[in-house]
Amino acid sequence: MARIEGQCVCDRFASVTEAAALAAAEWVGRGDGLAGDLAAREAMAAQLARLPFRARVVAARGGHQASSALRVGDEVGIDSGPRPDNSIGDRGEGDECPLWELAVDPLEGHAPLARGSDGALAMLAVGPPGSIMAVPEMYMQKMIVAGEAAAAIDIDAPVVENIRAVAAALGRRPQDLSVVVLDRARHEDLIAQVKRSGARLRLIEDGDASAGIAAAVRDAWVDMYIGIGGSTEGIITAAALRCLGGEIQARFWPVSRHQVEQVRATGVEDIEARLTTSDMAGEGVLFAATAVTGGRFLRGIDVRSDGARTETLVLCSRCHGVRVVKTIHRSQNGGPQVSLETR
Repeated sequence: MARIEGQCVCDRFASVTEAAALAAAEWVGRGDGLAGDLAAREAMAAQLARLPFRARVVAARGGHQASSALRVGDEVGIDSGPRPDNSIGDRGEGDECPLWELAVDPLEGHAPLARGSDGALAMLAVGPPGSIMAVPEMYMQKMIVAGEAAAAIDIDAPVVENIRAVAAALGRRPQDLSVVVLDRARHEDLIAQVKRSGARLRLIEDGDASAGIAAAVRDAWVDMYIGIGGSTEGIITAAALRCLGGEIQARFWPVSRHQVEQVRATGVEDIEARLTTSDMAGEGVLFAATAVTGGRFLRGIDVRSDGARTETLVLCSRCHGVRVVKTIHRSQNGGPQVSLETR
């Protein structure tokens, strides 16, 4: 990640997910997750446009309407030209800002937002050219663990064998592991296998990205995530794991011939190939996420008399930073924002 006077500026991206989360928070408990997503999407795009860097969206969910912001292929940030002082991004040829790569999920957890329950997050991953895998919006099979168990997993092996191998790598028994799975009909056999292993099964209704990231976060009460979820969430999760040292193994899960062609159009020859963290997210990536409602490792937005309080996780693979940024967002007449950073 770029540096200003020797300091990494990855924290600038906290403002992007904060803006999206604050916009989505207006729709908490109102029964309309799509409206919350639209608000978050527009707020995230507006904040990205203010940052002195250029990026192309290579992975995104939703936004199918022509007027939607942050669709795959969209470019955000400043126009090409001389790079401003103290900007994000390394110098390119002709002293122009290079075109970075961006994966966005302005709102993970439409249903939790609509219900007013835990699990809604605004997330993004960004990195230099060639660092973030471009993917079409589709399903992806995933298996995620902490770094200590990275060498133990094999997405091609039976689930029971993987759980036993992860338990051994962590020095624990299978029955001591917490395995998270999305509660979906497509996971009926997977759920049965997890139960057969003896591990503790934790079914979730939404949020496979945050569940996967939680597997690499201490004290998040998640040891392993397994299941089929969105490809964009898989890429964003991989970026976070690249920073945290966790491991994801994944595989595209197309449901139509058209999706197979979409994957191949990105340059992937073997659609059944096993993908790893390093395949999906390269050097120099960063991850940012702000909780809208409470999450597995972040507190949700709390509106008080002095302003709205947000909590944002910022991870950077370049400076190896793992930060939780706590910010008080005051009204325009209430003075400047106050940011408290926990390392």
